[in-house]
Amino acid sequence: MNRLGTMLRACLSALALTGATAPAAQAAALTVVAVGASNTSGWGVGEAAAYPARLEALLRERGLDLRVINAGRAFDTTSGMLNRLDTVVPEGTRLVVLQPGANDLRFFGTRERRAANIQAMVARLNERGIASIVYDPVFPRESYQWDGIHITREGHARIAEDLAPQVIEALAPSAEAGPKRAGSRRK
Repeated sequence: MNRLGTMLRACLSALALTGATAPAAQAAALTVVAVGASNTSGWGVGEAAAYPARLEALLRERGLDLRVINAGRAFDTTSGMLNRLDTVVPEGTRLVVLQPGANDLRFFGTRERRAANIQAMVARLNERGIASIVYDPVFPRESYQWDGIHITREGHARIAEDLAPQVIEALAPSAEAGPKRAGSRRK
């Protein structure tokens, strides 16, 4: 058995022991929200091929009962994401994947403002008891569509594959109380 499978079984067993899977009325799927701009929304590939939908399918194949809400909005910046965060992340959400993108710099923002907005989003989620993953890699050139801005179908599949173990880890029960911050990951 591979390490991921072992970890997944351990997580599911721990959830069962905490009563998270009983009774049936409480057996609702876990909620994960993907917040971002046009790449999160699936610009050029469609929402069904975007990484949030692929991530949900991949994690369901691995036995997790969850739904991934796609809260990507074309042309958004980290300021816009911060302003709409409480609206697009419903109560009961366990994890938010923040994919801040590059629109801040494209639309005359600064790196400092972008970093401050990301930090503010993570802090707000922590206040609400919601774990977060800041997914902000440098994508290889071949991951982009013709416009050099938006991710290809294959790129979205790679994002989902990269995020899956991070999501599993972030959703795993821990001995310490409070939300986990899986952190940012650059490649």
